[in-house]
Parts: sequence; structure tokens; C-alpha cells
Amino acid sequence: MSFARRASLVFVLCAVAGVAVGMWAQEYKSGKIWPEPRLVTPGDGTAPPSDAIVLFGGKDLSAWDGGDKWLVADGVATVKDTSIRTKQAFGDCQVHLEWAAPAEVKGEGQGRGNSGIFFMDKYEIQILDSYGNTTYFDGQAGALYKQWPPLVNACRKPGEWQTYDILFTTPRFDLDGKLLKPGAVTVLHNGVVVQNHAEILGSTAWHKPPEYEPHDPTGHISLQNHGNPVRYRNIWIREL
Repeated sequence: MSFARRASLVFVLCAVAGVAVGMWAQEYKSGKIWPEPRLVTPGDGTAPPSDAIVLFGGKDLSAWDGGDKWLVADGVATVKDTSIRTKQAFGDCQVHLEWAAPAEVKGEGQGRGNSGIFFMDKYEIQILDSYGNTTYFDGQAGALYKQWPPLVNACRKPGEWQTYDILFTTPRFDLDGKLLKPGAVTVLHNGVVVQNHAEILGSTAWHKPPEYEPHDPTGHISLQNHGNPVRYRNIWIREL
């Protein structure tokens, strides 16, 4: 290699090294003093995270009003007689639950494996046997009921266990009841994103368009009795 080429190579390497040193010396620091994130032991697929509130761990539904009306056996709660709702009220939260539509297929559309999880008794994520079952798309499994269809249909076969992992952000109102910020939901159905920070347009009534009514910053979570023996297990919640 000629002297000129060697000198050129040395110059390039020095320039690169100089840029790297300069970048390191100028590392950005926000200057914000953050509190140390608290430790949470993750769950292992059966046990919930260490900071979760267990709403149903397989023994009883004592955390729910009306829970004594449902059938609990072999670690599973089966819908019966009435809807149930949590005794405790929650705001922003992460919810995990597992559900299964009846293995024996009866009915069609909204009459097949129908239930639902309601946040604040107002905002429903639909639970439905949507495996080979046609209905209106904003009413199938994973839908924000009557507002947003799921991005995809991730439903398993009737009788198979399915998971919902839901992030719920409550709507914000001012002191006069005016909506400041809509609520939102992110839903993973069997590990697949089916709602991606979907904006809640209001209450999810079946008989009228969505609209907001002012309410408290916390509310109860409900599981719906729609006349089908949908089963539940492993329900827990983390307050955010």
C-alpha cells in the first residue's frame, strides 16, 4: 500500500473515532429525576404477576357481587342465572381472563357462546363463539361492542380455552361532566392484537348509538349472563 493510501486510511479511521468520541461525550441526558420503578414478579402463565388482584383463582367468586349464583367446580366458573360484577371499583387497569364457549354448538350469531366483559358497567369487550359463526363484525369476539370490530378473528374452536389481555384507559371528565379525553382499550385475543388503543366512543348499548355520560373515575367490572354457559378461569387485574 502506498504512503498516500495509508495516510488516507489513517485519516478516515481517526475521523470515525473522533466522531464516535464526540457522540459519546455529547450523550443526551433529560435531566429528569425519575423514581425507581418498583419490582414486580411476572406471572408464569398460571400464577398472576405479584401485584395483581385475583378476581377468580379457581376456588370461589367471593370477589364478585352475584358470584354465588354461578356454578364453580374444578377451578372453573360457569355463567348461570345472572350477570356478576366486582365488589371493588377500578380505573385504568390491565385485565387477564380466560374463557371458553360451550363445546356443544347451539344457536348461531349472537346466540352462540355469548357473554362479555364490561368496564365500569358501560364499555363492553364482546365474548362470543366466533369460530365459523357469522354475525355483525362489531359484535364478534374481541369487538368493542357496536363500535369497533376486531382487527382479526383470532377465535379458537368451541370448547377450547381462550385468553383476553386487556388494557383499559378510563374516560376523563371535568368537574362539570364535560368529556376531557375519551377512554381507550387495547385487547390481545389469544396473544394476537385485535384492538390497538381503540378509542371508546361512549357506552356500548345494544339498542342506541354510543354516547358518553359523566361518571366516577373508577367503576365495577362485570361479566355478562347472555343465556349461554360460557366458562371462565384465571381472572386477575392490575391497577395502572
